[in-house]
Amino acid sequence: MAGCSSSTDANVDPPPSSVPKREKAAGPTQKKDKAPVLTVGKNASYDAASSTTRATLSVTFRAAKYVTASEISAGKPKGRFAVITLEVTNNGSRDGAFHPYGFMKWEGGDRVAQGVATLYSTGTQSVDSTYHPGESVTGDVVLDVPRKGGTVSYYDGTGTASLTFVMPAK
Repeated sequence: MAGCSSSTDANVDPPPSSVPKREKAAGPTQKKDKAPVLTVGKNASYDAASSTTRATLSVTFRAAKYVTASEISAGKPKGRFAVITLEVTNNGSRDGAFHPYGFMKWEGGDRVAQGVATLYSTGTQSVDSTYHPGESVTGDVVLDVPRKGGTVSYYDGTGTASLTFVMPAK
């Protein structure tokens, strides 16, 4: 038998059911969306994570200023105290949480990212809460940052920052 090969299917594509489909990579190799970057006076929305649902929260970066420990009745900072005023609003149809304490990190220049939210208070309403649809609170978060400037990112437990705040250089 001339022209025969050992496999009669050598040039025939296998049936579609036996071809494995290529799936997009998941995890660190997949391109991540960058967090919205807020300067004073700007706002952005993000999907707040919870154990079972996602809610859309809007955060407005109202103000930022550097203060002394005596101005906020606090102990000695590791760096310097900064107070950021935020307005947090639940624009979604489900409950959503905003918990800055332990979930905010400062970065700047050649310094490694480090946690900066403190439990000190300026006496304003606490923005650390679970928000029902339509609820809104404006209040301060006291940070202990290494130096003026840099950025402070809020991590909502998703692995990547949900929001980034540009801190004033002065």
